[in-house]
Amino acid sequence: MSTMHEHQRDYVLRTVEERGIRLVRLWFTDVLGNLKSFAISPAEMENALNDGMSFDGSSIDGFSRVQESDVLAIPDANTFEVLPWADAKGAEARVFCDIAKLDGTPFDGDPRQVLRRNLNAARDKGYSFYIAPDIEYFYFAPPVGSNKPVLLDQGGFFDLTSADIASSLRKETIRTLETMSIPVEYSFHEDAPSQHEIDLRHTDALTMADSVMTFRFVVKEIAALHDVHATFMPKPLETIQGSGMHLHLSLFEGENNAFHSPDDAYNLSPTAKSFMAGLLRHAAEITAVTNQTVNSYKRLVPGFEAPVHISWARNNRSGLIRVPIPKRGSDQATRIEYRSPDPACNPYLAFSVILAAGMRGIEQGYELPTEADANLFEMDDAALEKMGIQQLPQSLSDALRVMENSSLVADALGDHIFEWFLRNKRAEWRSYKTHISEYELGRYLKSI
Repeated sequence: MSTMHEHQRDYVLRTVEERGIRLVRLWFTDVLGNLKSFAISPAEMENALNDGMSFDGSSIDGFSRVQESDVLAIPDANTFEVLPWADAKGAEARVFCDIAKLDGTPFDGDPRQVLRRNLNAARDKGYSFYIAPDIEYFYFAPPVGSNKPVLLDQGGFFDLTSADIASSLRKETIRTLETMSIPVEYSFHEDAPSQHEIDLRHTDALTMADSVMTFRFVVKEIAALHDVHATFMPKPLETIQGSGMHLHLSLFEGENNAFHSPDDAYNLSPTAKSFMAGLLRHAAEITAVTNQTVNSYKRLVPGFEAPVHISWARNNRSGLIRVPIPKRGSDQATRIEYRSPDPACNPYLAFSVILAAGMRGIEQGYELPTEADANLFEMDDAALEKMGIQQLPQSLSDALRVMENSSLVADALGDHIFEWFLRNKRAEWRSYKTHISEYELGRYLKSI
């Protein structure tokens, strides 16, 4: 055991004792990105850190088949945090776990292990992957007898809605995130009524995937405490823009930002351009993972600020990749923004396929296409075709069809998750395809 790991392990055990922790919740994630948990008593913590805790993997959708059911949850001591709310019985803590087979080798069905494997492959080539997400979501009044969302406010972009409950919810959420070691860079009211955005400060991709999972939990938990419903559904309202999770991406070589070059007009290094080219070339293949629900594709339509076209530009929000202009003189801030993902994705898998696509571009020296700085939403199909600009998949079914033939996604996810994901999502599409909507009844029932 490394000295650093031993030090962290000792810190966890000491904190559990000194803070009188009543329960430690072991957190992990299923294939679809749902947070799972079971609790252990403080007395079990040392054993868990040393040997892991076994549980029945066949009870988690997408994990084990019944005949190979038992797996180990091995706590990652670096992720130990005391939960900021305590009840009368005392404090609780949480720790993220890696899931392993009983012999201690990584379990193929664990999304966290998938991301760790992809990050290790990049590290073998000298790169560390950093991410800062801009996460959008809605607050609604709690559903009563209907699934129709009820707006909490009529605010717009950057509105200071000091009197409304959403503003205080956001403040409380940020304070809670900060106490759980998740630094927030910006927060504001988004463009749509009842829509909000919180941007997290950049960190390594594994820490950030854990942070996104914690973030979604905290936002929903605090909203529920105030009898408000928070949702990360990509497109809950038909006439209003959906919620995205724009990802600011960078690669580092040691302390140096591998995306930065002082010799380029946009400060982009050849590494950055090849990474962007990889993302663009493989964008359609990875979209089922970055946008994994039927509802995700109601957001990816023209006219609502979400990207539809596989293109890049410096200051064009209609493209898939944007190159933000960094602060003057800040080499570290050179980055690219990948705009299609939504906050309903599994962050471990989404970050894995994004990294795999970018790394393929670097390894094979892909050429970056010409910048598309026009408003692509205003161009017709013929003009787009002339520029060689294709569209992202327009439905979950389309996205799965492209993913199915992608060796890049199969390699990034591994056979276990790749095959299960396709099966699960095809079933979701079949279920959706047979659903009769209000739109269809209103349009056809009387007129045909």
